[in-house]
This record gives sequence, C-alpha cells and structure tokens, in this order.
Amino acid sequence: MSKRDLLLEIGLEELPARFVTNSMNQLKDKVQAWLEEKKISFYEVKAFSTPRRLAVLVTGVSEAQEDIEEEAKGPARKIALSEDGEWSKAAMGFTRGQGMTVEDIYFKEINGVEYAHVNKFIKGQETVTLFPELKNIVTNLTFPKNMRWANEELRYIRPIKWLVLLFGHEVIPFEIAGVHTSNWTLGHRFLGEKIEITSPENYVRDLLGQHVIVDSVQRKEGIVAQLEKIEEENNWVIPIDEDLLEEVNNLVEYPTALFGRFEEEFLELPEGVLVTSMKEHQRYFPVKSKEGKLLPFFVTVRNGDHQHLETVAKGNEKVLRARLADAAFFYREDQKTLIEDALQKLENIVYHEEIGTLANKVKRVRKLTNVLTEKLAFSADEKGIADRAAEISKFDLVSHMVYEFPELQGFMGEKYAIQKGESNEVAKAINEHYMPRNAEDSVAESNPGAVLAVAEKLDTIVSFFAIGTIPSGSQDPYALRRQATGIVQTLIRKNWDIKLEELLEDALSLVGEAEINKTELTEVKTNLLSFFKLRLKHFLQEQGIRYDLIDAVLADEVGVVSSLVRKAHVLNAKKEQDGFKEDMESLSRILNISNKAENVGAINIEIFENQYEKDLYEKFQVISNQVSNLVNEEEYFQLLTSMRPEIDEYFNNTMVMAEDLKIRENRLNLMFAIAQVIKQFAHVNEVIVK
Repeated sequence: MSKRDLLLEIGLEELPARFVTNSMNQLKDKVQAWLEEKKISFYEVKAFSTPRRLAVLVTGVSEAQEDIEEEAKGPARKIALSEDGEWSKAAMGFTRGQGMTVEDIYFKEINGVEYAHVNKFIKGQETVTLFPELKNIVTNLTFPKNMRWANEELRYIRPIKWLVLLFGHEVIPFEIAGVHTSNWTLGHRFLGEKIEITSPENYVRDLLGQHVIVDSVQRKEGIVAQLEKIEEENNWVIPIDEDLLEEVNNLVEYPTALFGRFEEEFLELPEGVLVTSMKEHQRYFPVKSKEGKLLPFFVTVRNGDHQHLETVAKGNEKVLRARLADAAFFYREDQKTLIEDALQKLENIVYHEEIGTLANKVKRVRKLTNVLTEKLAFSADEKGIADRAAEISKFDLVSHMVYEFPELQGFMGEKYAIQKGESNEVAKAINEHYMPRNAEDSVAESNPGAVLAVAEKLDTIVSFFAIGTIPSGSQDPYALRRQATGIVQTLIRKNWDIKLEELLEDALSLVGEAEINKTELTEVKTNLLSFFKLRLKHFLQEQGIRYDLIDAVLADEVGVVSSLVRKAHVLNAKKEQDGFKEDMESLSRILNISNKAENVGAINIEIFENQYEKDLYEKFQVISNQVSNLVNEEEYFQLLTSMRPEIDEYFNNTMVMAEDLKIRENRLNLMFAIAQVIKQFAHVNEVIVK
C-alpha cells in the first residue's frame, strides 16, 4: 500500500510563550490518537512550534485504512433459535447490528455454552476522505486562556491567520473561522515572506529558507550553542535558567544571541534585584565571572539575523538602564521606612475579604509559630528568633521594591531586615518562610525559618478551608496544594515529632478564635485531613511507593509525617522479600477478625483454654512493650512480623468465634488489642499479596 506524508500547520498571531510547548504537544497527541483510532498506519508523528505556528508532520501515512476482519459474539444458541429451529428476533437483531444476515451465523462453544457468531469484514476507507476530520482536532484544542476576534464565534488562544493541510502534494480542504486550508505558509514576520510548501517533507527546509526554525528542540539547542560561544569568547559564565530558556525559545523563530552592558554603579543593588530585573522583566540572561561574581553585562536573544546587532544591543541597554534606574530609586526609598511603620501599613491591606488583613494573618501566624516552637522544645534563642521573624515576616510586602517585583518577597525582607538592625538569623527566617517556593526549591534550612514556613502555609490552608475555598479539579487559585506539599516536605526534612492532626487542631483553634470560619470546625478538620492525605499520597507515589502500600499507611490517622513516610518505604523495601506474603497474611488475619469485636474489654488470661492462646498473649505483651520504646520503623516492622509463628499456631488450633460468649469475647479482646499495635504501623490488610 502506497504512503504519503501529512502536514498540518495552524498559523496564528503570536502566542504567549508559556503556552506554546504544551499546545504543540497537545496537537501532536491528539493527531496521533486520531490516527490510531481510525486505524490509519503511519511511521512517526513530529511536532513543531514557533510563536506563530503549531504544526505536526506525520511521515509514512497510509492512503487507506487497514481492513478489519473480526469475530462478533451474539446470543446463546437457545436464545438465537426457537424450538422449531427458526431464527429469533434476538438473532436477527444481532446480525443486523453487525451489518450481516442470519445466514452468516455460526455457533461456537464457550465454557460449555454455544453462542452465535459472525465474521465481519470492514474494508478500509481511503484516508484522504477522513482527513477533513482533523478540523475537529484543531477547533477542540484547549488552552488556559481563549479569545474571540472579529465576528467569529470560535474562542481560541489567538486569531487563526492561515491553515495548511497537505497529504503529499494534495491540499485537504476545510475551513475554520473564515480561513481555508492551503499549501501556503508565512515565513519570519520581518525577514521572510509568504511561500508555497511544495510537499510535507520539505516543510522544515522551506521555512528555514524564510528565517524560521520550526523545530523547537533545534531552536533551543541553537540558543544554547550561541550562549556557550559568547561565554568562551568573553571568558564569562552565563547561568542558564531552564524556565527562562524555554520562554525565550518560544518568543523567537530565528534566534540570534547578543550581549549588552549596563553601568557598574547598578552592581550596588542586591544581586537578586538585578537578576530579577533582567530575567523576569526583560528575558535577559545575567552574566557572571568565573568566580561567580555578577558582571555588568547581559545576554539577550533577538528574533532575527545578525544584521545591526550593535543597534539592537544599544536599544536593549536603554530599556534595561531605565528598569535598573527605577529599581535603584525604589531601593533608596525603601531605606527610609522603619519596620514598625511598614507593619502599621499591613493593618490597611486586605489579605482576603473573608479572612481579614495582612496584619490579622501575621498575628495568627505568630501565635501558631510560638505554639509550635513550644511543642517542639526549641531552645530559648530559637524561640526568640522564630517569634521576631514571625512578627515582621511580611513587612517587606509594603516596600516599593516588592510592589514592583513581587517575586522578590522574602528575599528583600532578608536584605532590608539586616539593614534595619535585625539579626542575621531573624533575617534569614523571613526569607526562608516562603520556602519551598516551587517544586524545584528546597525547604527552609534553619529551624526558625522552617517552623515559620509551616505556620504560615498552614494558616493559609486552614483559613481558606474554613471559608469553604477548597481546591477542586484543576482549580487551585491560592496554590493550596503546593503549600501543603511544602509543609509535608518540611516536616519530613526536619523529622519533627509532632502529629499532623495536632498541627491542624492548633491552626484551627486560632482560626476559630478569629471567627473567620463559615463551616463547622469539625467538618473543616475532616476536609483538611483528606486534603493532606491526598498530598501525601502524591508525594509517596513520586517516590515510587506502590499504591496499596500507600493505602495501608494512610488508612488511619497520619500521625508524625516523617514516620509515616519511613513506614511506607519499609513496606516497599520488604514487598519482594521471602516471607513477606506470609507475614502480611498472618497480620491481616488479626485485623480482619478484630473487626468483629463489639464490646471491647480487658483480656482475662484465666479463661484461656489452650497453650496457643497463652503463647500469643505473652508474645504480644513483649512486643507491645518493645514497640512503645521504638523510633525505628524497620525494627517496628520486624517486631510485628516476629509474631507470625504464634499467630499461625493460634489460628490453626483456636476457634476465635467460640460458642461460649465469654470465651468468644475474650478472644476478640485479644485480637483487638493486637490489631491496635499493628494498625499503628499500617493497615496491612490493604496490602495486596500474591
């Protein structure tokens, strides 16, 4: 069967850089899924993108669908045929639904019963007749933000300017928002022109001739190579931020790297201010010396060729100079503000209309911080540092610098706190209390910073849950999931011996005192526990823990988070070892039968009827005493599994559900007591063993 290449290109007004890669991948996935669904054979699907286009090139596409020959199963013989041998309505309906007749029926025995079957053959259609369906893929792409234009009803990421759909040399016709498919595309906005794509296989080459590199990977590699060349020629180090590189790559079609300079006097500003001004606002790469010192240079990537680079550099220098001059002014002005004056301004800034002002939040966080430092037995010095850091943790939010550059919150708090006479430890905790800021960030290093980070994030989560604002689906406007993950990571890193349930109760108590809850606090706590368990589940999944082992450790209260995580890792490490299956089965028998205990009471050893009861009880006594003094989850597991011989002998020789009520209840009491010790480790009956 002959094959051709297929090209689909969507030409658009410039896309927001942050949406380009995901949109490209989405188009590729949808086209590939459609081809597979339609049983159209192909060799490979390649995805391309620039700020002005999304495209897929499918190589080796068959000119016809695969023929399908399959066996369809129908009703049993006794239903398909009447007693006099006539075909029933069920049989006729079955064959009609398959596009066949009753004459095509044959019977086939399955598990001792004969069923009607037919073999049906479906001739594959010519694929050229199916490709117009790709229109639905184009119109059904989803984006974080959409718009309408002119009088069109279509809502899309940006206006569609041209469409290409080529199968070999043949244009496949359809129309979207007044734009018809063709074999014409547009080159670079300034350096290229409108050109005809002679065939799909020439797509990349033809556009390169129009100063467009459509392969995003090739474009990114080209940017990196140019940065490395500038590094080598000038003996510099250009730190490459992957997020910045990705954004820059999606802003250009034909990248050319160049560098500019700024006045050395601006180096007096904190490095974070300079780097943020360059990266976040201008998409420039900062430049450092081999020793790691920031230099008065920057590297930018132009969407164009090497013509007039000096003029381009001067233009970028002028823009950056203005930005840095503003930053220097803000920095100087912020020096004039006292911390106490800044804190007073927080009284007038609404954090959330149902939760209160920033000042209200700071007071709650400070109280919670002090509660936690007391429970965690911090030293007097650490308590003082944490308290002061909590008190002034948000003072930098009213600074000119943070107002202009919100991403510098905490960072500027640390700088300004030191300048205004606070200790280095307090200043560091102010910065650390935002950590981890994202998935790549680390947790706070210092104890005061870490406890303040937990208190601040916990207050945020609990406050929003209390007013009924709970993340659902993809909706999480206040990033509560990220903050919960940050709490989990901090508790694990610090290995603090405090239960999650206790943390939630402390935060809920303060929220209740502030009377900001619209929901009963008991219900809020239930919702919070479910929320944190889900965060823990995702965290453990990312660490490669099997799902049933996660369910086992999360079946009851969470307790100490770091201990729970270690328990999951112990189970995961043991799951393939000899005897694990038998260990889990023995312990699970205890848990399963303990559920039948209704009126739990004391264990009466006087009415034990056999030695196996006594042996298990004595073993349990030894284990329970040892477990209470353990902190090592590995040893805990070994102690539990060491009961297996006594458990097995007990069940082999003892009927728990005895007819004598007193005997039965006493045995259930023993089962219940052992089960509580097992459950403190995990609900092992959730573990799947084969």
